[in-house]
Amino acid sequence: MKLSREQVIDIADLAKLELTEQEIEHFADQLSAVLDYASRLEKLNTDDIPPTATVLPLQNVMREDEVRPSLPREQVVANAPAAIDGQFRVDAVLD
Repeated sequence: MKLSREQVIDIADLAKLELTEQEIEHFADQLSAVLDYASRLEKLNTDDIPPTATVLPLQNVMREDEVRPSLPREQVVANAPAAIDGQFRVDAVLD
């Protein structure tokens, strides 16, 4: 299925792209090839293939939460640009 020049311009407009004349011709060929391939894939019989969310085994890669001592407050705010009474000082963002 060969896309027309106008169809490529419409697609580019939807994507907010400004294309040159050379790019329009180039993308017409490329987009047509993608659509042809998708058309071929639609013809495949997938009735005996179960739906697959992932081909990799599922495993949790998160570690268990463990209570550990935290840094002393003075060490935490030591490199802060501004601190007051052991707390980070930030400018107000709301009136």
